[in-house]
Amino acid sequence: MATRIGFSENAQIMIATSVSELSRNIMKYAGTGTILMSPIRKGDQAGMEVVARDHGPGISDIEEAMADHFSSGGTLGLGLPGVRRLMDEFEIESASKLGTQVVCRKWC
Repeated sequence: MATRIGFSENAQIMIATSVSELSRNIMKYAGTGTILMSPIRKGDQAGMEVVARDHGPGISDIEEAMADHFSSGGTLGLGLPGVRRLMDEFEIESASKLGTQVVCRKWC
């Protein structure tokens, strides 16, 4: 899909890495969830939107979770902050016991 949209190889790697990090977070913290990838447009600009959703325990402190090298699971803590750096737009919503949704976009 990213190739058809017109992304460079480097941008494709950024998107793939972001999807991998989001999936890892879903599996580790929620056990199950969904990732939807869609081609998008804004005027003449083409891009890709990635939406990751789970119904896990939620993130109690999003600001802390978005800090570089923060980890609640004994990992390096590069996941969500890394996704934010790799993608052009990044939004996160989370509620205790309801889960988390991350929406991120990459533009060509």
